[in-house]
Amino acid sequence: MVDQQMVSRGIRDERVLEAMLAIPRHEFVPPDQAHLAYIDAPLPIGNNQTISQPYIVALMTELLCLKGEETVLEIGTGSGYQAAILAHLAKKVYSIERIPELAARARALLHLLQLENIEVIDGDGSCGLAEHAPYQAIIVTASAPEVPKPLEDQLSDGGRLVVPVGSRVGQVLELWRREGPKLVCEKLAPVAFVPLIGEYAWSPEGKSRRQ
Repeated sequence: MVDQQMVSRGIRDERVLEAMLAIPRHEFVPPDQAHLAYIDAPLPIGNNQTISQPYIVALMTELLCLKGEETVLEIGTGSGYQAAILAHLAKKVYSIERIPELAARARALLHLLQLENIEVIDGDGSCGLAEHAPYQAIIVTASAPEVPKPLEDQLSDGGRLVVPVGSRVGQVLELWRREGPKLVCEKLAPVAFVPLIGEYAWSPEGKSRRQ
């Protein structure tokens, strides 16, 4: 997986590659999907959610440029796989999941894998988590019509925010960097994520809640 899907496609951060090797991806997919765990494709995990393809996980993680001392906010815990990768690379990870069943499952699995620097929180990820802000890195693993304003406000100076932005059927992966009062955006690649549902994102009915 690492050689064929990541190194061959330009992932160079050795720490990211080591994390991808260390985390058993098959543990984060349903048993009937375990034989597909290492293919370069998203997989269903229940509740109309997916685990992202390995390359996209590696790409989004590399864009954060983690060195090991950061506090990271993840929006959309899902299976917990991305949070587990982040836990190998950062000091502390807060991950928010709106579906209680997924949050509970991820929490139990991360504990089983002894990844104790992750806290999984039930809630609306589009609102962020102000009580632990600012964050040196924020990663959003669901698509938004635009960057949720609370996430902009919770990003530290010099911090990086990676988020898929666009419609509910197709998006562009964006990297935002805070430079003092300014936020600078770099548009990177077309992607397709499940929608981010919340006060500062999409409504359950599919409408944009622009604030």
